[in-house]
Amino acid sequence: MDVIIKEVKTKKDLKKFIKFPFKLYKNNKYWVPPLLSDELNTLDKEKNPAFEHCEAKYFLAYKNGKIVGRVAAILNKKFNEIWNKKNVRFGWIDFIDDIEVSSALLNAVENYAKELGMTEIHGPLGFTDFDYEGMLIEGFEELPTIATIYNYPYYPKHMEQLGYTKDEDWVEMEIKIPQQPDSKVERIAEMVKKRLKLHFWDGKSSKEIVPYAKSIFKLLNETYSHLYGFVPLSEAQMDLYTKQYLGFLDLKYTKLILDEENKLAAVGITMPSLSKAFQKAKGKLFPFGFLHILKAMKKNDTIDLYLVGVRKDLQGKGVNALLMNELTKIYLENGFKKAETNPELENNENVQAQWKFYEKRIHKRRRAFKKEI
Repeated sequence: MDVIIKEVKTKKDLKKFIKFPFKLYKNNKYWVPPLLSDELNTLDKEKNPAFEHCEAKYFLAYKNGKIVGRVAAILNKKFNEIWNKKNVRFGWIDFIDDIEVSSALLNAVENYAKELGMTEIHGPLGFTDFDYEGMLIEGFEELPTIATIYNYPYYPKHMEQLGYTKDEDWVEMEIKIPQQPDSKVERIAEMVKKRLKLHFWDGKSSKEIVPYAKSIFKLLNETYSHLYGFVPLSEAQMDLYTKQYLGFLDLKYTKLILDEENKLAAVGITMPSLSKAFQKAKGKLFPFGFLHILKAMKKNDTIDLYLVGVRKDLQGKGVNALLMNELTKIYLENGFKKAETNPELENNENVQAQWKFYEKRIHKRRRAFKKEI
């Protein structure tokens, strides 16, 4: 039978859209399910402030009366404005190993883009850089972090078969935590701290970090402004992420560096790996999902590095070494053996240079594809 594409129009359909990968990846030991509530909040046009400058359509593919694929088509007007593009991005793409299905889904995205007068498709990307981005092309037998996409090896093969080519690649590294801090890094860190008159923020409660929230997001806006596909967060988005995430950070693994005027100089947000906990939670915090997460926060051998940013006027002056040296000592004290970097653009030499003193391996690679229409 032919593939039938239906646009998601109701909350009921949106829930089907969100739950499809739970069937597609059932019993797959590498897929890490998202929290259903987070997915609903992100994709709901009434709840996500990204819709102040975005439009989107969601599509489901049916074959023989069953859902066999899904995709989101997103017009990010702010992105097109900043980067002088006429692009529509695709995201939340999943499909069975059937080229008719993947073709029908991407045709729906392409037709939507043509209706809007756009000239190029790229993705997988979300509404912001805090959403999932990049299709896995290497590392299919590695456990991803909760911030990244897992997909079957046939996905990129379908993309190439349908005329999509490489736009940008990200790499992810597994960093071995050294048995003791590197003496060279410690010397550099101490010199940087004195020369630039920097100090670490000493907050003890997660509530204490909230007043720094806007400064953190503004620093990240500034730091990441030149990176592929980046769109600065709006005030409303900053407020949302502050409410959703900052209050729940374990400050033991989050470090803020302040200058002599107590202005934010750098930030490092890391967290014990929640990948296995999310697999056990199966998309739900209640009744027992949160217990798996609490356990993973207390007992773990893997730390995930989420966000590292240094103020532009301090970049290239060793502040990264100061930050990572402090975090390394914390990791050693708490029994961590390895760290996951999360995606870094393959040509971002500044970020990758901070790992030169560590034993590491590149174990995943993901790609943003593009196609002119």
